[in-house]
Amino acid sequence: MPKVSLFWFRRDLRVVDNVGLCKALQSGHPVIPLFIFDENILGKLPKQDRRLELIINALGRVNDAMKRNRCTVRTYHSTPKAIFTKLIEEHDLVEVFANRDYEPYGRERDAEIETLLAKHKIPFHTYKDQVIFHEDEVVKDDGLPYKVYTPFSRKWLARWEQEGVETAPSEVNLDALHPGENTMHSLGDLGFIPSGHSDPQYTYTDTLIDQYEGTRNFPALDQTSRLGPQLRFGTLSIRSLAMQAAARANKTFLKELIWREFFMQILWHFPHTRERSFKPQYERIPWRNDEKEFEKWCQGETGYPLVDAGMRQLNATGFMHNRVRMLVGSFLCKHLLIDWRWGEAYFAEKLLDYEMSSNVGNWQWVAGCGVDAAPYFRIFNPTEQIKKFDKDLAYIQKWVPDHQELTYPQPVVEHKMARERCLTTYKTALAQG
Repeated sequence: MPKVSLFWFRRDLRVVDNVGLCKALQSGHPVIPLFIFDENILGKLPKQDRRLELIINALGRVNDAMKRNRCTVRTYHSTPKAIFTKLIEEHDLVEVFANRDYEPYGRERDAEIETLLAKHKIPFHTYKDQVIFHEDEVVKDDGLPYKVYTPFSRKWLARWEQEGVETAPSEVNLDALHPGENTMHSLGDLGFIPSGHSDPQYTYTDTLIDQYEGTRNFPALDQTSRLGPQLRFGTLSIRSLAMQAAARANKTFLKELIWREFFMQILWHFPHTRERSFKPQYERIPWRNDEKEFEKWCQGETGYPLVDAGMRQLNATGFMHNRVRMLVGSFLCKHLLIDWRWGEAYFAEKLLDYEMSSNVGNWQWVAGCGVDAAPYFRIFNPTEQIKKFDKDLAYIQKWVPDHQELTYPQPVVEHKMARERCLTTYKTALAQG
């Protein structure tokens, strides 16, 4: 049995500028690339999940790049522990390579696999790949994590300017791959059904970056990059994206990439925030959690056109414009007094670009209970937001064409009453203790 190394694809579904893959291909042993359809994750998904299709399509593109070297990604469907137990029996494994995962489940999973491999004296190497800076690389001078974005971004930019970033030429060493047969799982093999949608398109040009600051808040213009799924699944290199953004005079888009890393390091340092408010006093808020009102919010039937437009766009496409995300989140938490965790869970189910760190971070931001949060007394007026960001009603007309019909729902709640109720509820709860 020949000695081999393994490279484990996870959130890095590309052969270009892939740090872990590059290290594996330089290991001196033939490399078997693999991907595990993790039953711990798939078992919780609906049977029609577009994100699974994105993964399969991305793996197909990886396969196409590897076929020139008579290699394909070997895919498996089970739990990671079961698969690695099998791989250890079937191969003379020298080393296992992967890129680091920072979410709580990923950290627990990797610790379990590292322990299993260690029993067989097989090293498990992980590398930074999905971020520019990670873990403790951007912290305060005393070593403590930042809890506010602005000083974090300053330190991030200073380190970037001082150190720069290097790409990993993984694509030039593919001849080190171990030849293997195609074992790719289809959607049907996994017990899922097609959604009927094609992969979402993205735009990332110098023009978009230059104009981003002036156009990003207007959903009808559709001038955002739609890079979220590519970042989530690692089909594009964050290093290449950041270098292109940093090379432009306007740094607004680059700062959006820094926001992503800010929330990732918050989740790394404070993993409890996936379930609990960062500010513990906000756990005292007596959420109303009206299930009928929540369902109206989910379906885009609140009677507030801009809120409904965002929710209908989300349900139809798996995407929602970021300006509208803030409004619908604020509306749920503050107008309806529904727990931010309900909204976070719904977004987790629907968003193609779902990342736990950004989703949790932004939901806690709108609820006022997170780090660097919007103060609880900032309550968006859904009608005024239309005047500011969709005054011609173009976005609303696209997603809520019935907004002027008699059949359109009456507002689920009156704005002034809801605002006063929210202020009283938050103030009373935070005054306790």
